This record gives sequence, C-alpha cells and structure tokens, in this order.
Amino acid sequence: MKTVLSGIQPSGRPHLGNYFGAIRQHIGLQERSDLRGYYFIADYHALTSSREPALLREAVRDVALTYLALGLDPSRAVLFRQSDVKEVCELSWLLSCVTGMGLLERAHSYKDKLAKGLKPNVGLFTYPILMAADILAYDSDLVPVGKDQIQHVEMTQDMAASFNALYGEVFRRPEPLVPDEAHLAKVPGLDGEKMSKSYGNDVWIFESGKELKKRVNSVATDSRPPEEPKDPAGIVLVQLLELFLDAAELAQWKERIRVGGAGAPGYGHLKQRLVEAMEARFADARARRDEYLRHPAEVDAILARGAEEARARAAATRDRALAACGLR
Repeated sequence: MKTVLSGIQPSGRPHLGNYFGAIRQHIGLQERSDLRGYYFIADYHALTSSREPALLREAVRDVALTYLALGLDPSRAVLFRQSDVKEVCELSWLLSCVTGMGLLERAHSYKDKLAKGLKPNVGLFTYPILMAADILAYDSDLVPVGKDQIQHVEMTQDMAASFNALYGEVFRRPEPLVPDEAHLAKVPGLDGEKMSKSYGNDVWIFESGKELKKRVNSVATDSRPPEEPKDPAGIVLVQLLELFLDAAELAQWKERIRVGGAGAPGYGHLKQRLVEAMEARFADARARRDEYLRHPAEVDAILARGAEEARARAAATRDRALAACGLR
C-alpha cells in the first residue's frame, strides 16, 4: 500500500477555495484501497507568520473539525498535528546539513512572500527543509499538489538524494500527485479574483443562514438588466454555481443568460440559487461539525491516535537517518 502525505496550513476558517482545491481531493483519496493518507495540520509551519497563540490554537482545531465534518474517516486516513511528531524537527536538522543555500534561495514561495512585503525570518527561509522532513518522515510515495506547488516536492527529492548520496538509501523518493486538469475546480472569490482569506473575498465552507446570504449578496455584479444577453463565462455568480449544480441544470441557467429576454434570470435569482445550493451541499457536514463541537474529547482522541501512528513511522525513519550519519 502506498502512502499519501499532505499538510494543511491552519490560517483561519477553511473556505470554498480550500475545499474544492484540496480538501475534497484529500478525502476522496481514502476511497482507494491501494493508498493510505497521512494529513497533518501544519502548526509548526504556521509559526513563520502567526503571532497570536490563541488564534493559532483555534485555527488548528478548525482544520481538524473541517476535515472530520466533511468526511475524513480516521479508520482509513491519519489526521494529526504536525507539532505532535517531534521527529520531523530532528529530520529537518539532518536535512539542513546536506542542503545547499542556493536551493533554498530558489524557492518560489520564499521569493513570492518577499515580493509581497513579508518580513523574512530564518523559519521562512528554511521552510522547504521542514516541509521535506514532513514528507520524508512517513516514507511518503505521493504528495498531492497543484502545478504551482510541484517545486516543493522537487526540492524534497533533491534533499533526499543529497542525503542518500552521502549516507546510503535512507529516504524514499516521493513523487507529486497532480490532479487531472479536468478535475480541478477554479474557485473565484466574491470579487472575481482568486478566493483567498488575505483578500477578504472568501466564503467559509460552513456559512449558513443570514451570514451566507450576506456573503453571496456581496458577489461582484454589474448594472446590466436581466433581459440583456450576456456571456455566462464572465459572470462570477455563474462561475460559483458551476461548483454546485449538475451539468443539466447549469446548462439551462447558462442558456437563459446567453439568450436574454423575458425569461432571463436576474442576478438576484442567481444569488438565491447559489445560497440554496450551498446550504444543501454542506448540510450534512454542518450537522457533523456541530456534533463534534459538542464532543471535543472525540476530536482530541482522533488527533492523539493519528499522532501515535504518525510518530511510529517518523521515529523509524529518524532512527535510520541517525544511524546512517553516525549518531546511533
């Protein structure tokens, strides 16, 4: 059985972009009998920018609740906090001793954050080494990533190769698992740009009732009347509806918009349908989340069991690496 590994940053309430971009794929992989998923909540990584301990704890909890509510089965996949597996820090140091500065300086994520004005720190610079330790600790075979994240896996491959060249075959070479383009969902924010918490254009996965209506009502539109024929591809509301409606219903909405006239829907109709579709899509998940909120000890137990399994694998990898380089 192959191992799949992915980390989830606890950076606030997960939104629709997180769900359609990663969470849905992670949970779907547990249906494959040839794979076992290890999903960690990357609280060590979050420290490169998080300065609010209470908010970080809350965000970590929210990621766990989100995955469990949306269908992650602890009997078929492993969910745990990164900081519960101390071995990754030891592995990170071992990898840092064989990793060239030039490799880290070429990291896209580091350069992008600097370009956005984020004050650099050592943790941000060495972020790829800790990420590599996370991947290699569990003898991961596959790492689900988007095309823009392939470099992370390639850097991990380089670090593993450097260590293995010096000390023998200690680390397994991971490969990126890139979703087929046909299965990738493009999730626009309320303003039409990419959905992101940092832009404030996101919609929480479990939003409901008045708050959901308020968010949907803020979706960007224009002043064109309903009867005016329009290209549905350029309408943000239609792009969001594509995430929720079946092909037949979606085609009907698009045709009515394209033709225009008396039977064309107004933006208010599209907003109403989007609210209905979102309420229906996540109704069961909201109920499960509420149930977990009423039983916090169950969430703690799931994370503890996940950490126990993860630590056993990470400790074995750590021990191999220490022995190989002369520390055992």
